[in-house]
Amino acid sequence: MKKYVCGVLFLAVNLASVRSGPAGEAALGTRRYDDYEKPAVCKSCHVDIFFQWDQAMMSKAYTHHWDEIEYFDLAVAHAEKVPELKPVVDGCNGCHAPLAYLAGDVPPPRPSENSRANESVSCDFCHTVTGFEGDIPFNFSYISEPGRIKYGTKPGLESPHHETRMLDLYGQTEYCGNCHNEKNPYGIWVKSTQLEWKEGPYGRENVPCHRCHMPKAWGKNAKMAEEGMVAQHLFNGAHDPGKVGGAIELRIHPDRREVFFDEGVVLSVQLFNAKAGHKIPTGSVEDRILWLHVTAVDAAGNEYHLPVDRKGFEGETYTIASNELAYQDMGIPKGIEGFEGVQRDGVPEGDRIFRMPYLDPQGRMTIQQWNTASLGVDYRIGPRETKIETFTWMLPGDIAAGKVTITAQLNFQKLVKPVADFLGVPAEESEIVPVNQAVTWIEVID
Repeated sequence: MKKYVCGVLFLAVNLASVRSGPAGEAALGTRRYDDYEKPAVCKSCHVDIFFQWDQAMMSKAYTHHWDEIEYFDLAVAHAEKVPELKPVVDGCNGCHAPLAYLAGDVPPPRPSENSRANESVSCDFCHTVTGFEGDIPFNFSYISEPGRIKYGTKPGLESPHHETRMLDLYGQTEYCGNCHNEKNPYGIWVKSTQLEWKEGPYGRENVPCHRCHMPKAWGKNAKMAEEGMVAQHLFNGAHDPGKVGGAIELRIHPDRREVFFDEGVVLSVQLFNAKAGHKIPTGSVEDRILWLHVTAVDAAGNEYHLPVDRKGFEGETYTIASNELAYQDMGIPKGIEGFEGVQRDGVPEGDRIFRMPYLDPQGRMTIQQWNTASLGVDYRIGPRETKIETFTWMLPGDIAAGKVTITAQLNFQKLVKPVADFLGVPAEESEIVPVNQAVTWIEVID
């Protein structure tokens, strides 16, 4: 178990070992809700930071509509039919409702009952983590020591309400890895965002998660504080269109400008992960879908859809949109015997999908990470990686002469739409979020 060194309250910094306690499943039921202050208490001094958190997914990790549906309608229902899954399903709360997990209130009441589980990932929980268990942080491996001492990244701060100490962990990506790395009962890394960062260029350059998801700006972190650089508690990620937009740079060009009626053209699309320190998509990869859609419009306004060229790598079928069915294991929690599944992709057939499929014990694509026995091909876009997709287009016989405008559109959905529709998830979770667009042209000549 790792121990960390911290600085105490005043300008003269003393070194002391941080207290350690139970972590992971051993921490279940070891605390009380009342051990943690409510966010409203923090708001009295940290007004700006509170309202940033209040709009971020951190404050909605338990109450968010899809999380509630996935947890109660799929995970809890699955554990009722397969009791061995209960510890795993209870563990979801270790990250989505940590106060409930630590208090032993699992499964917690539904959000509509307005229990303290609704505080999700709260201020006092985050600022009373003192370390983590093991060499690799994952599966809520944090050590929680609630009390008067609140930890952060700055030394020498004073507060009239609590003691404030600096702890190096708060500036390290391992802190994030406690919940953004997850291994399921089959030993599969079903979330690995911090590990992806560590293995990539940003990890080698020590550009941590906080740099992008908690950017610093000049201001005050409390009413009585002096001005300085303050980490914004925005936590922008996949649920923020502003973060998703432009994350992948896009370009498209033809192999010739002038094309005769009876000829073809090859269009190349370059996709560059210019922003993220991890793969895109990341996190709940089983839910998310990122796809490239290419269309051509001729001089007469006729529109044509261009399917991607196949590359021939193993598992490629999962990366080309089709109408086949998947997610049959949803039938277990839903109590539907012989469930045939729903459409796998819900996007135009022939489009390129950047994903990593999760496969159930029967080798079928699944949306249920706790029932994931293996992973398919990883065809996501890594940090600073460029992928090239080609589209070989033989001009159709009815195409009009003149300029043809060709558009490459990269789209993202937080949840595959056929799954969202089947489970009754509000439409906003499967809305199409534009990532980027690129345009080129050719001239059709006689």
